[in-house]
Amino acid sequence: MARLGFVGTGEIASAMVHALAGQGHVISVSDRGAARAARLAAEVPGVGIATNDAVVGGSDIVFLCLMAGVARRALPGLPFRADQTVISVMVDVPLADLRCLCAPAHDIHLTIPLPPIATAGCPLPVFPPTPVLAELFGPRCPVITVPSESALLAHLGVSALCSPILDQMQTATDWLAGLTGDATGAEAYVTAMIRACLSAAPAPSQMAADLASLSTEGGLNATLRAAMAPARDDLRAGLDGFRARLGLDRVEP
Repeated sequence: MARLGFVGTGEIASAMVHALAGQGHVISVSDRGAARAARLAAEVPGVGIATNDAVVGGSDIVFLCLMAGVARRALPGLPFRADQTVISVMVDVPLADLRCLCAPAHDIHLTIPLPPIATAGCPLPVFPPTPVLAELFGPRCPVITVPSESALLAHLGVSALCSPILDQMQTATDWLAGLTGDATGAEAYVTAMIRACLSAAPAPSQMAADLASLSTEGGLNATLRAAMAPARDDLRAGLDGFRARLGLDRVEP
């Protein structure tokens, strides 16, 4: 059992708190987002509401879930301790800045949780490495240690793939429902079909092997893939468009 504190009560903080439900931890959330904090306290056993000072002062592990501008104003002066672990989900606040904002705490780590962490396995890239995330969220959330802060930000860029993939699935669902008249069944079929194509225990090069198995020449999969080939260049261009925004061009890979 650990004493966990969440500074910030937005969507990601709420999802992480729900993921921790039932594990026996004592969880404090900040009172600045009063309505969401009240819902969390009502929905998740062991959750209490406190000021930011009390959240930080009473926690062994502190999660920082603020917008960057708010963080730079709110974090200085909070009672961080040298014996605390700090986990930041604020990718717009670099690690070097956090070491100043959270002093004297020095065990500070960056990660990128996504909203599905509340109910499903969500990958958690982390830098620098720490066993804390695996202890709290594993094994259903694979923790991926990355070699640098730049690599973490590259993972953030790729996380934007979720929306266009879901958009493609929604388009296919609408097409199928237009022919069958069953929107619910169409969505269930498309969702289950894609889930079945993803290996439960991915191995190196497994994605390429799965793709090859769906590439019979002249088959429907291969035909549709060829028709959508230009979208690959669009995807690369979209991801490359994040380079300046995420600072990826300033750091060697």
